[in-house]
Order: sequence, then C-alpha cells, then structure tokens
Amino acid sequence: MRELVATPFGDRRLVLRRGSPKAVQLPHAKFEELRTLSTVPSGVPGWLAAAVAAQWRMDVSGRALDDVLLLREPGPYEFSRATWEINLGCDYDCEMCYLGEKRFEGLDMAGKRTLLTVMRDAGVIWLQITGGEPLIDPDFPESYRLANELGMQLEVLSNGSQLRRDRVLDVLRAYPPTRLTLSVYGATADTYDAVTRRRGGFDRFREGLDKSLAVGLNLDLSLIIVRTNAHEADAMRAWARDLGVRYREYANISPTVQGGAETLPSQSPEYLTDREPFTGCPAGATFFHADPFGRASICKVGREPNIDLTAEGVPGLARLGGIAESLMLRTGGCSGCKLSATCRVCRPMARVFQAAKAPLKNYCQHGTR
Repeated sequence: MRELVATPFGDRRLVLRRGSPKAVQLPHAKFEELRTLSTVPSGVPGWLAAAVAAQWRMDVSGRALDDVLLLREPGPYEFSRATWEINLGCDYDCEMCYLGEKRFEGLDMAGKRTLLTVMRDAGVIWLQITGGEPLIDPDFPESYRLANELGMQLEVLSNGSQLRRDRVLDVLRAYPPTRLTLSVYGATADTYDAVTRRRGGFDRFREGLDKSLAVGLNLDLSLIIVRTNAHEADAMRAWARDLGVRYREYANISPTVQGGAETLPSQSPEYLTDREPFTGCPAGATFFHADPFGRASICKVGREPNIDLTAEGVPGLARLGGIAESLMLRTGGCSGCKLSATCRVCRPMARVFQAAKAPLKNYCQHGTR
C-alpha cells in the first residue's frame, strides 16, 4: 500500500499520509518534479524523504517512489470534499434520527466502484463515509479499501456497534481513517439502550470502542444529548475525558430530511443552544453530498435537485453551483426579511423546519424578537 498521496488542492500542492490529518505543502515546481519522476522508475527524492521524516517521522529514503507515493491529478472543478451515505439502514432506532424512515437500499458493489471512481476523478480528496450506519453495509470493507486505494483521505461516522467485528476493525486498522467519529447516546446500559431502542446496544458499543482504542484508531466522540439521556450528560463528558478522547456535544435536534417533526420532542430544553448566524458554506461549490444511489446534491439537507453521478459522471457536477444558488434564495415567507443577516440556518434547513411546522425559535431570529 502506498502510504503517501501527492495531490492538487486548489492553488496548493500537498503531500498527505493516509490516516493522518497533517500535510506537507509543496512548491508547484516540486509537485511537477514528482509528476515527471512518477512516469519512470525512480527513487524517492531526498527532499521529499526529508520533508516526510520531519512531518511524520517516517523513513522513505532509498525506496522506490512508486511503492511509496500515489500522485493524483486535479479534477475539472473545485470539489475537494464530499460525504457519502453508503446506505440509510441502521441497527438502531433512535427517536431523534434526522433520516426518518431508514431503508437499507442503494447501489450494488459495481455501482459503488463507479461512484467512488467518479468522486476521485472529480477531485475529491477528503471523503466522509456515513449512513444510516455505514459499518453494517456488507460492501463497507471493499468500498472503504477502494476509496483508500483511489487516494482519498477518509473519515467514518458511526454508532460503533460493529467495531467489535474483525471484518470491520481489520480494514480500519489496515487503512486507518483520518478520523473515526462515534456517537455516544448514554453512559449506562439502561439509558443508552433506551435512546437507541436496542437492547444490548451499550455493551456492543463499549466493546467496539475499547477495541478501536486498543488498535490506535484516531477517535472523536459526538455526545448526543436528548431528553432521555440528559441526566447523564456529565457522566458522558467524564467518560470521554477518562478515555483521553476529543468530544463534541449535539443537543439541537433537526426535523427529518423529509420535513417530519417527530424528532423534535426528543430535544432536551435545558441543553439547547443558540445557533450561530449562517454566513455561508461551501455546499455545491467545493463540497457535495452523495446518497446511497449515487445521487449528488449540495448537502444532506438540500437533497433536490440532484445529479445521478453513476449515469452522468463528473460532467454532471458542473450543475451543482447553479443548484446551490437556487436553493439558497430566500423563499417561503423569508423573502424581504429584515433579520436575514442574522439567519441561524441556511435556506434548505429553514425549509425543513418550515415543513415540520417547528416553532420559529428553533431556527429563526423572529422567534426571539
């Protein structure tokens, strides 16, 4: 496995190491030198060996360049990041899940290969694999391995229930993700299982968490705080600190992506926080989202219109910028709003709240003025 990837990133040229969030920035001339060297049998140049040793304490001196480095070509657009819902099925049934109906369906493995290749050709460097629960997909190990081989840096969002299984843990250990983010739903079995509505979920999560730490995976915890587990918020924080793992907290629950309000009663009022004013995002410009069928949209909330990447390929992404602009227009009661400069959510998210008939205070400054 080639551990290093040299890639364009906008106007910059980077060398990345698989599984590491760090990078080495190269002058354009050095990147072109690597491009030339990669066309013929060559050794790792001394300047690259020195830079890699300084950044990662990794010795590549004296090795063949083709054994160490994958050189990527730029995509035709500006897309460098993407998320991919490998499926929407889940082994949990959390009442606050924004996906609503969680059906296990999507592309077969041949379709997944096509989609990942299109992403690579589009210039995607950082890919977040999510779901549903991505690790229950039977094609996850092969898909994850292929994405690595195509030169993408991977993050996985998971509930952690499957990390106890060797078929999953082995591929993550062989190809370490830059980050493995695990959701935490409680600090005790009774509470965790009540939130997930799955008996034994806590024990499966804890076993997977311990195994992931034992093999040195780069973990990040998302503490999901809702009514059912709010009394254990301090215990969840203490657990993360005792493990020495970074954590973030999420208490502001959104409606389902279909505009369903059934998730909102799960919110714990005392833990809700004011959302920061929305000042723009890269959705549809340098970032896109792909659903289980390979349909690309600007993000996981603004799912329509979308583009079938397995049918249209990379050229289809040329339309995403226009789609993003149309979805961000203030409509549905928001046009002409005098508080628009302090909107707490983007227009696609506001439409989801509006479809759910959620209280204004959940997403709009008018709810507090």
